[in-house]
Amino acid sequence: MKLYLVQHGEAKSKAEDPQRPLTERGREDVARVGAFAAGAGLQVGQVRHSGKRRAEETASILTEYLSPAEGVVAIPGLAPKDDVRPMAEALSPSLSPPRLGGMKGGAVMLVGHLPFLDRLTNLLVTGDAERSVVRFQMGGIVCLVREDQDWAVSWMVTPGLLLP
Repeated sequence: MKLYLVQHGEAKSKAEDPQRPLTERGREDVARVGAFAAGAGLQVGQVRHSGKRRAEETASILTEYLSPAEGVVAIPGLAPKDDVRPMAEALSPSLSPPRLGGMKGGAVMLVGHLPFLDRLTNLLVTGDAERSVVRFQMGGIVCLVREDQDWAVSWMVTPGLLLP
């Protein structure tokens, strides 16, 4: 199984706009990463996001490039300070298929926030949510793969790696 984790693109501060939409740079960065991912053949069944505006906008931009068969949807449990254990359990290799609501073991993309994404990755890869294994960057994609019982970081792409 492949799991794509995306930290939302750069967003406006709460002082600028309490809804925290993406900045122009944030939209451009996410579009650049989305175009790269599509060109590399990345396929996902569904893009899921936290429901916060910055994550929703990021997910929508990525969906334009990736055209997931099951579309884009907001789900609970992806907020910045949510407990990562329920999501890790839903992704558990002991469950067949993983309990991600209809994903049937296919690739899924989660668009969310720090520290949630960081802690989820740490827990899946090391078994310890506090043991850091990757540094997320806004608008970037981290690909995790699960083989047998183990999760591993397969690759990462960030806006800064791609030419504008």
